[in-house]
Amino acid sequence: MNFDIVVVGGGLAGAALGVALRRSRLSIAVVEHAPPARRSDWDQRVYAYSPASATFLSELGVWSHLDRARLMPVGEMKIFGDAGGELRFSAYDSGLAELAWIGESSLVHLELWESLKRQHNVTLLCPGVPADLVVEDGGVTLRLADGRSIIAGLVVGADGRDSWVRETLGIETKLTPYDERAVVANFRCEHMHRGTAFQWFREDGVLAWLPLPDGLMSMVWSAPNTVADELMAMDDMDFCGRVAEAGGGRLGGLEVRTPRAAFPLRMMRVDEIVRPRVALIGDAAHAIHPLSGHGINLGFQDAKVLAQELAALPSWRDVGEHAVLRRYARRRAEEPFLLQHLTHGLNRLFGARNPLLGLLRNSGMNLTDRLPVVTDALIRYAVNGRF
Repeated sequence: MNFDIVVVGGGLAGAALGVALRRSRLSIAVVEHAPPARRSDWDQRVYAYSPASATFLSELGVWSHLDRARLMPVGEMKIFGDAGGELRFSAYDSGLAELAWIGESSLVHLELWESLKRQHNVTLLCPGVPADLVVEDGGVTLRLADGRSIIAGLVVGADGRDSWVRETLGIETKLTPYDERAVVANFRCEHMHRGTAFQWFREDGVLAWLPLPDGLMSMVWSAPNTVADELMAMDDMDFCGRVAEAGGGRLGGLEVRTPRAAFPLRMMRVDEIVRPRVALIGDAAHAIHPLSGHGINLGFQDAKVLAQELAALPSWRDVGEHAVLRRYARRRAEEPFLLQHLTHGLNRLFGARNPLLGLLRNSGMNLTDRLPVVTDALIRYAVNGRF
């Protein structure tokens, strides 16, 4: 099987790349071990989609097909420090329709997958499990576990933070474990959230409540491993009480709607996201702390920029040419770097128990809240992906 591009990983970033190339002359193979599952209940994996990501998905023809009953716009965000610090972001005050959209991973993934299935220049190799990858001057050869072989001009690793492509090619990564896990679950709330997102920087981690439709709320508690163990070991009643208490009872009593889950947190920097005939996107290229809520948005912007570079090539240019891929790498160098170090710094700042640092960080939050030029700049970044 011969293609211009083989994408290993058909998750959100990989699928978005394929759809973004729908009008190009390029032939694409997408290798994925299993298609996204349609869920009857709410997905416990929930993302905050930035307006920039919503615009990108609109350009792909995906956003308009999403079930609006399963998407919640965020009109306001309130952030609390561990000693009286407060920050507030308002879409209304900034002249925006919303700060972000909260929705399930599967909601967007299924629609992207349906688009791929209808696309004339995409071949879905699903189920497909990669077994061997050889990169040579003339092209790449990917062998699947079932014996099929794919020849292409470019391989794109979109296979997540434990990327098989990255590991197979020996691309160096720098891992900074946080000794924390993100505990996630969805709840039904006693009181209306009115489209408000909440975030608390606490001694026992960073707690976020993200509003969902129909009186539901999605929680992400980035907690030290000992606290995460406690949260996972509790029965549902004690768990709901602990989460409600941690949020100051702002939404009243809570009732668990989905089973809880936990996954380890780490920052990951990759030495090189491109090589001749190789490009990495999404979590295969970078991993950040979830307190910023920007992980999936970085992946979508990776897909958008790489698709722009590839689609703009004249027919005589090689899609795996290093100079072409370096343009993608240069365009995507700044944003992940800034977000990684910003979230890492905040995590370390609020994790420190020094009283003087506690005073400084909470005073800084209050000062920022009183400086409209600063809050407007932060909102512009969240909306547009740039300051």
